Amino acid sequence: MKTVVHKAETRGHANHGWLDTHHTFSFANYYNPERVNFGALRVLNDDAVAKGAGFSTHPHDNMEIISIPLEGDLEHKDSMGNTTVIREGDVQVMSAGSGVFHSEKNKNHDKEVKFLQIWVFPNKKNVEPRYDQITLSDEELSNSFYQIVSPNRDDSGVWLHQNAWFQLGRFEKGVETTYKLKDKANGVYAFVLEGEATINGQPLETRDGMGIWESDQVQLQANTNTKVLLMEVPMTF
Repeated sequence: MKTVVHKAETRGHANHGWLDTHHTFSFANYYNPERVNFGALRVLNDDAVAKGAGFSTHPHDNMEIISIPLEGDLEHKDSMGNTTVIREGDVQVMSAGSGVFHSEKNKNHDKEVKFLQIWVFPNKKNVEPRYDQITLSDEELSNSFYQIVSPNRDDSGVWLHQNAWFQLGRFEKGVETTYKLKDKANGVYAFVLEGEATINGQPLETRDGMGIWESDQVQLQANTNTKVLLMEVPMTF
């Protein structure tokens, strides 16, 4: 088993006034040659957008983009004709493929919106752009990992063009569980959203991240009430 730990305070950080953002991997003006990506996982941004502010219309291509709201309401508009609002409990995927324009805005004028912006390299280029979203229930996340992203259209969660699976769970203190990788050649990047957990023997706190590869499972122990995201991705692609 090989691992890498990224403590929360070591992430790249930028505060633009309307946007307060932390970058686990190199992004925009933050560049660290040792933290460009974890396998096919290219971007893990932890964004807080001010009241009524947002990202104006901009282009993407050949990237799988997953958004996971943590607080507030995020309005999405794109060149495919989608206008939606995603909230905590929702998961959104956009396959940029051959090219798409979109904007993201804080729907509220009285509070921030916080969300994870995640990019995954696709295994197919120039596919037809597509959009999808789901809503999770508290029961699905309670004391177990629930699949929110997969490469299969018929599985639970949203699907994307990559041999990748994401799991999300909310655990009570003392709960222990094991996640077995879908593909043993993959690695897993674990990100602690809330609380404290020990993952494969490594204590982690809120917003800490840990990459694990050359292992076929991830063992989690909740040291407090905690919420954890697991991102299983190919290490070569």
